[in-house]
Amino acid sequence: MQNALLIGLSRQMTLERQMDVIANNVANANTNGFKADHSLFEEYLNSNAHEDNFVGSDRRVSYVQDRGTYRDVGQGPMEATNNPLDMAISGNAFFAVQANGAERYTRDGKFALSSTGQLMTSDGNLVLGTGGPIVFQPTDHDVNVAPDGTVTVLEGTAKTDSIRGKIKMVTFDDPAKLIKLGANLYDTGSATQQPDTKSTLQQGYVEKSNVNSVGEMSRMVEVMRSYTAIANLLQQQSDLHKSAIEKLADVPA
Repeated sequence: MQNALLIGLSRQMTLERQMDVIANNVANANTNGFKADHSLFEEYLNSNAHEDNFVGSDRRVSYVQDRGTYRDVGQGPMEATNNPLDMAISGNAFFAVQANGAERYTRDGKFALSSTGQLMTSDGNLVLGTGGPIVFQPTDHDVNVAPDGTVTVLEGTAKTDSIRGKIKMVTFDDPAKLIKLGANLYDTGSATQQPDTKSTLQQGYVEKSNVNSVGEMSRMVEVMRSYTAIANLLQQQSDLHKSAIEKLADVPA
């Protein structure tokens, strides 16, 4: 295969991967607490297509390699909901939730109550406090969440606050190492977990996605144009190769 075709093909493969990443960002532009991903590319040098009977070594050809992705862990905008059970984190912490019998992590603070009074996510996962799941009594009202995560209520006709727990918030030495599990949940992966002492909670708010929709759509158009341009270039190279073969066939022996 000609070197131009090999290089073009390597670039098209990375563009296809980049389009998948961009499409996932766009699809989650309205997902609470979603963190955008971005592609990483690097130059990959390798020997070109060649015969092996030359004296000197061939010059290496520069290919495009999909190195991976990195996560933008920047803060998303806050949106007021006026729901006292909704919470948004200001800082780098994550909520701890119980999902499928294991502890997972999320930035989505859209919470509600289960039929048994337990605080849960919109997907039904229990929200964990520092002492276990947060549980409310049937007579609880006037829920208040302090910036440090302490949850208090007024119970029945009582005039003094009753504590129902403290929201568990954790941070990681490198949030980029967290593994996305789907459903807006993360696993620790190779990151090291530790209790958070700096982040604060805002009651009645949720953190929106940090995806820049306009920027992602612009990148999507750019990727599509690049892919098309390379496809046209490869077609031209193929046509030239075909034309050369046809002309050589007409040369007298």
